[in-house]
Amino acid sequence: MTAQPESRPQRRILFFAGPDSPAAEWLPILSAHADVRVAGSVAEVQAALAAESFDAVIFPSSELLPLTSTVGRNQARMVLDGIPQGVCVVDREGKLIWSNTALRGYPEAVTEAVRSACVELMPQLATGNAHATAQRALRVGPQSFELTVSALRDPSGGLDRVVGLVSDTTSLTRMREKLEAIDAAGRELVALDVDATAHLEVPERLQLLEDNLIRCCRELLDFTHFSVRVLDPKTGRLDTVLSGGFSEQANLRPIYARKEGNGITGYVAATGESYICPDITKDPLYLPGIECARSSLTVPLRLNERVVGVLNVESDEPAAFTDQDRQFAEIFGRYIAVALQMLKLLVVERSETSGQLAADVRAELSKPLNDILTEATHLLTRPGSPEDTQRRLRKIIATVDRVQDALQNIAEPPAIGGLAPEPGTASPLLRGKRVLVADDEDVIRETIADVLAKSGAKPVMACDGEEAVTLIGSQRFDLVLSDIKMPYKNGYEVFAASRAANPHCPVILITGFGYDPDHSIVRASREGLAGVLFKPFRVEQLMELMEKAVAAEASGKTA
Repeated sequence: MTAQPESRPQRRILFFAGPDSPAAEWLPILSAHADVRVAGSVAEVQAALAAESFDAVIFPSSELLPLTSTVGRNQARMVLDGIPQGVCVVDREGKLIWSNTALRGYPEAVTEAVRSACVELMPQLATGNAHATAQRALRVGPQSFELTVSALRDPSGGLDRVVGLVSDTTSLTRMREKLEAIDAAGRELVALDVDATAHLEVPERLQLLEDNLIRCCRELLDFTHFSVRVLDPKTGRLDTVLSGGFSEQANLRPIYARKEGNGITGYVAATGESYICPDITKDPLYLPGIECARSSLTVPLRLNERVVGVLNVESDEPAAFTDQDRQFAEIFGRYIAVALQMLKLLVVERSETSGQLAADVRAELSKPLNDILTEATHLLTRPGSPEDTQRRLRKIIATVDRVQDALQNIAEPPAIGGLAPEPGTASPLLRGKRVLVADDEDVIRETIADVLAKSGAKPVMACDGEEAVTLIGSQRFDLVLSDIKMPYKNGYEVFAASRAANPHCPVILITGFGYDPDHSIVRASREGLAGVLFKPFRVEQLMELMEKAVAAEASGKTA
């Protein structure tokens, strides 16, 4: 038979349950873990201490002086030595005549600061009543304290000594200071979108937002590796907007707001509940983010109690995040949500003042020609196509190019009036240029292609990101216009594919969103993005940006 371990004797606690005591709240908790004796008055405390021994005595600080005066000197010292707060007695000459174990455990600088404060507060207590107290907050190096000083009077009622009760408030002070810093940092994020930054373009605001967010996360929250994903309410997809320290693979991983199969980020977005993962090796929900990750913290970004995104933080240390970190991250996450939303609203306001795309600029023949070109390219890139088939498809593509050239050179009016460009509308800079237009919105894609055709360019259309990348891999382009948010592959992936195929081909990204889905604008801007166009836009804006991009590339080659 296995021997049963001896049970530990219960701790014995004497609990003062006077009129101001939180007995009703604490007693059930204490009684579950210790043998609690309840005393209803100071006299009962004195009697209990005289008759029995206790491991701890719990009483309100307001009863400290009566207890000290009533209980015998040795017994009082035993009680005061057992409490976690520091206690000291200072005489009228300012000499520290006694301190308990807790206060003696602090550095000498703390003890001296307490003594000096007791001396400074004596005049306030000299003329007060018998139970007068004075309080002061102390800061000694990195530590913070709350000091309560009470008077001990002589038989004539004069001030004889003072008793100081010292509570260590360092953790509470640090929390308050951190909350204040987070609040200030949050206001700074939101302030990015007011008059002070009105002169900045949206990509510049995004960059400023990212820089401040990275700084705040690292300096205030000690978050080195993090990412912010924004929720698309239509598709449920979570797109990376800003990040620091995460790999490109992690940023581009498709994640949706679902409880299963989409990692912790998807789970948090779906449930709206924060999630602390102390050990990623033991959590089946975890999806890789940073190399050597050991733990993570993920909180929802809330706007009016609606989840609009997720902040994910990772650490290479196990169990690196506490519940306090979670609270701080949730507060800061609300500021991030507000900043992103304000940026979105500013973009919409800024763009709508520019007017809508003109509906009357359509070239009837450009669409069927582009359909032929797109279909031929698809067949050409299909694996296993016979050489003869490939030769014929290349011939079809070349024929379409010649037809487009011919259309631009026709001087007489077209068969259907009003659809060909008016005299003088062709652009010398765009004439003959092969331009890829990638957008999953049919109207936008076809209208831009029509504008290009009228300008003398040769447009090729792609209805999603994957098709755009395929076309880039099989044809040469002089300019690429790509929507940022498309199925299968995003704007940055189209940009990267174009740069890999032809580093000299300028790329313009188009977006109708106030934030930067998939982080495309900021990343591509650093790598040579030619420009950004925000929907809705005017034809004049489109033409100006395209001509500027082509001209810049031409001057670069000339130089």
